[in-house]
Amino acid sequence: MCVYVVGNITVDETWAIADIPAKGSSVHGNKISQDIGGKGANQAILLSRCGINTTLIAAIGNDLNGRWIYEKIHHEPLHHAPEYLFPCNSDTSLIFNCADGDNAIITTTTAADSLSIEIITRALVRAVPGDILLLQGNFSFEKTRDLLLLGKQRGMTTVFNPSPVRAGFSQLWPWVDIAVLNQPEAEKLQPTGVSNLVITQGARGAMLINASQQQFCPATPALAVDTTGAGDTFLAVMLASALLRKTEIDALSLTHASLAAAITVSRPGTCSAFPDVAELKTLLSHRG
Repeated sequence: MCVYVVGNITVDETWAIADIPAKGSSVHGNKISQDIGGKGANQAILLSRCGINTTLIAAIGNDLNGRWIYEKIHHEPLHHAPEYLFPCNSDTSLIFNCADGDNAIITTTTAADSLSIEIITRALVRAVPGDILLLQGNFSFEKTRDLLLLGKQRGMTTVFNPSPVRAGFSQLWPWVDIAVLNQPEAEKLQPTGVSNLVITQGARGAMLINASQQQFCPATPALAVDTTGAGDTFLAVMLASALLRKTEIDALSLTHASLAAAITVSRPGTCSAFPDVAELKTLLSHRG
C-alpha cells in the first residue's frame, strides 16, 4: 500500500512580527527561519516519517530555491516525482508569526500550477486499488476534480483536505472518502456524504463523524510557539495511525494526531518543527 500525496512544495520563510498589519500600514519584522513547506510536502514528510510508503508528486522550480528544496527533500524517507526541475520559479510561502503564537501565510502557486494532469497521471502509473490519494486545496477546482475522479477510477481511497478553500470545492464530496477540514472550512463547504469526516477545532480538539459514531477528541495541551504546519501534522499522523493499525479512522487516530500536533506547535519553523522518526514511533505506540 502506498500513499500518493499530490500537492505543492515550497520554501517557507518565517518572519516574526508583533501583529498582522492593517491595510496600508508598514511594520518591522525579523526573518527567523527558512524551511521546506507546502501542505503537500508537509503531509508527505510526516507520513513517511511515520513509516508509511509515501510518494510526493509535486513540482520544484529550476531556480536557487528549487535546487535547495530538491536537496532537502531527498533527505526524507519518501519518494518524489517527477524527478526533474520545472522551468519556473519555485513556490514560496511567507509566514508571519505574531507575538501571540498565531500566524498568517501568503503562498505562491506558480510551480504547483505547472503540474499538469498528464504529468500527475504518469506519476500515478503504479497506483493500484487500495492505495491512497491525498489532495489539498492548492490546485484549481478543475484539476482537483479530475484527480479525485482519476483516483476513484483506479480504486484508490481519496482523502481531501480543502485548504486553502477554492470556489467549487463543495461540489467534490461525491468523490471523497475521507475529508479533513477545520471548523470555518466545514461551515463554508458543508461536507455531506463523506464516509469519514474529521473537523478540527484548533486548541479545542477535533471531531470524527462517520456512519457508526460521532467522537470528539480534545487537543493535547501545548504552549504554542508557532502553529504553522499543525493541521498538516494532525492529518498525516491521524491517517498514518489508522493505516499502520489497518483500521478505519478512529478515536485513537485522533489522539495520536493530537499528540503529534502538540509537538509541532511547541517549536518554531515548519519541517524543522515536525516530530522526527523516533518521536513519531513513540507516540504511535500510545494506546489511549
